[in-house]
Amino acid sequence: MLELDHLAVSARTLEEGTDYVEEALGVTLAPGGRHDLMGTHNRLLHLGPGLYLEVIAIDPEAPVPAHPRWFDLDNFEGAPRLTNWIARCEALAQVLPKAPAGTGTPMELSRGDLAWEMAVPEDGKLPFDGAFPALIAWLQGVHPAARLPEADCRLVGLEILHPDAVALRAALAGLLDDPRVVISEGPGKALRATIRCPKGEVVLS
Repeated sequence: MLELDHLAVSARTLEEGTDYVEEALGVTLAPGGRHDLMGTHNRLLHLGPGLYLEVIAIDPEAPVPAHPRWFDLDNFEGAPRLTNWIARCEALAQVLPKAPAGTGTPMELSRGDLAWEMAVPEDGKLPFDGAFPALIAWLQGVHPAARLPEADCRLVGLEILHPDAVALRAALAGLLDDPRVVISEGPGKALRATIRCPKGEVVLS
């Protein structure tokens, strides 16, 4: 019902986030765009068919939105890091009733000829301290990964750590079946993506 769609590296500035990923993986990120409704902008990296990584940050040139930004970016601080994972479905209306409370309300967004619907929490904070995936449905059959240049990067695995890993696994049971995604118990919420890249296998966290 859910498929891994993309990973999000949050940063205080787009430049900081881009430098972090490019240095870690030995690649050059592709241009992304602006999300006017959220006051954010991003850059992108191809990770294989139907999968990509985005570096996302608050756009200093955009008006401040009247609602909290996604991925809790309004409260982000510190060094760039992997903060979120995003899973796609065919229709949010089918999945949201099975997701934990607070996963979000469907919001239609677009950028150029890309159009999608995303569940955005009212306070910007996803369940399980952000360890539960953000949910997305692409509306026009167009996926960003198909347009991104090949970067010789592939996701090997994604480990999601959380103190209540048992409950997080239960929340995803029947929704996601992807051997690359492993949920482990840890002292706090953290994400670790193992990526095969020009530098070998690198853990991005």
